[in-house]
Amino acid sequence: MKKLLLGNEALAQGAIDAGLSGVYAYPGTPSTEITEYIQKSKTAKALNIHSKWSVNEKTAMEAALGMSYAGKRAMTVMKHVGLNVAADVFMNMSVSGINGGLVVVVADDPSMHSSQNEQDSRYYGKFAMIPILEPSNQQEAYTITRHAFDLSEQLGLPVMIRMVTRLSHSRAGVETLKSEIQNTIHLPKNPHQFQLIPMHARNQYQHLVDIQSDIRENSEKSTFNKLIEGTDNSMGIIASGIAYNYLMENFEDSNCPFPILKITQYPLPKRKLKQLYDNCDKILVLEEGYPFIEELLTDFLGENKKVLGKLNGYINRVGELNPDNIAKALGFEAKNEEKTPKIVSGRPPELCVGCAHRDLFEAINKLSEEMGSQQVFGDIGCYALGVLAPYKSINTLIDMGASITMAKGASDAGIHPSIAIIGDSTFTHSGMTGLLDAVIENTPITVIISDNSAIAMTGAQDSSASGRLIDICKGIGVDENHLKIITPLHKNLEKNIGVIRDEINHKGLSVVIAQRPCVQLPKEKKDKLKEIKSVTLN
Repeated sequence: MKKLLLGNEALAQGAIDAGLSGVYAYPGTPSTEITEYIQKSKTAKALNIHSKWSVNEKTAMEAALGMSYAGKRAMTVMKHVGLNVAADVFMNMSVSGINGGLVVVVADDPSMHSSQNEQDSRYYGKFAMIPILEPSNQQEAYTITRHAFDLSEQLGLPVMIRMVTRLSHSRAGVETLKSEIQNTIHLPKNPHQFQLIPMHARNQYQHLVDIQSDIRENSEKSTFNKLIEGTDNSMGIIASGIAYNYLMENFEDSNCPFPILKITQYPLPKRKLKQLYDNCDKILVLEEGYPFIEELLTDFLGENKKVLGKLNGYINRVGELNPDNIAKALGFEAKNEEKTPKIVSGRPPELCVGCAHRDLFEAINKLSEEMGSQQVFGDIGCYALGVLAPYKSINTLIDMGASITMAKGASDAGIHPSIAIIGDSTFTHSGMTGLLDAVIENTPITVIISDNSAIAMTGAQDSSASGRLIDICKGIGVDENHLKIITPLHKNLEKNIGVIRDEINHKGLSVVIAQRPCVQLPKEKKDKLKEIKSVTLN
């Protein structure tokens, strides 16, 4: 059957057809559509595939590992910075290994379309010493995902699939195959496999090291890694992932005269690399992200001027690849490069009309006239746009949950007032532990939780915090006398300023919950939230 699918959707369908029993994820662009596709799939519902959102990437990966422990096939999905959150379990489960097939999908965001950095997740895969797969098109995203589960069970290791923004969010026809049935529950044969106390972990780690030769040989023989002969050996080209597509767009009928080594599975196939290197005058490396392959080539070949790529300026080190900048590297004239007319020039994103964050920023800015500037610590979410004009309300923006902990550190240094602004879903993702630090020391900071009852920035998915924020704050230990609720509306501006001012002047920790649903939520969902909140407040 042929379907028109996004790269993310093709991957998701591949997982369903591979006998998936559960997907665990936290929304994050450009990875979100993978889990959403499974959530909406009638087939997935009929098969009872678990697809609820997790609170953060660490809990998602641990739950996926738990399903694998039970012998079922599981997948965990995140964007590149989400892998930082899950790094603890990610590194350790490469040592424990898996039972049921376990696939880790990471969507990188070159050019930082919606991210804080251009991190390349292939380094994590190498660090963990596990196989990495990198599809170049939508059909490969489907096929490779099915293969990844088989490879995971064959090697007894998690397998990483690396996606990038353009592949995740572009659409093409995909041929699907007959689906496999789900694994039955079966527990690990080795009762000590998942017991990573030193006496068992040493044995597991030794096993991981011992099977590296098997992993390399699997990559050498992989049909996904292809050495394509050419007629012009003046240059050989190594192209990985979506870079291969961009390369072929520069040649009519995909007829490239240069030999190409198409990399889709890592570790790098050394024999094919050597063959390309020995037969070509120079080597051009094309890869989306960091110079990962290029640096590995140095390990094989030593410092060598024969290799051209990002490290010596032939390819831009920053931003995305595209057919035009690859054309320049090939010495061709760029076909599609045109200056964008001013009328369609890019413009910064802005908050929705009627967004509650706007009214909160208005109150913060009024208070800034009294308290001074550069004392508001921000977080990841729609409200991050408070950094930009016309608000300019937020002074820091680093990572999920950093608002509260940075505000605490600044307060410890002597800054007062010190204000943290964090969204409801970001608070439950990674803000709660920072709040506990502040509770323990009664640090004089004011934490404002901007509660719009949605993970709004990625499509208004359900927030884990909905109807729970007050109880969570009380449970963590926030003094109820300094746990306030405001409704961020312009008509309440002076009242809200008064509440926040009083809490700023309190010589200890205070929390203000600014509570109003995201304007993008449908009416029935808003009505349901009103019922939940009225019960909570009573």
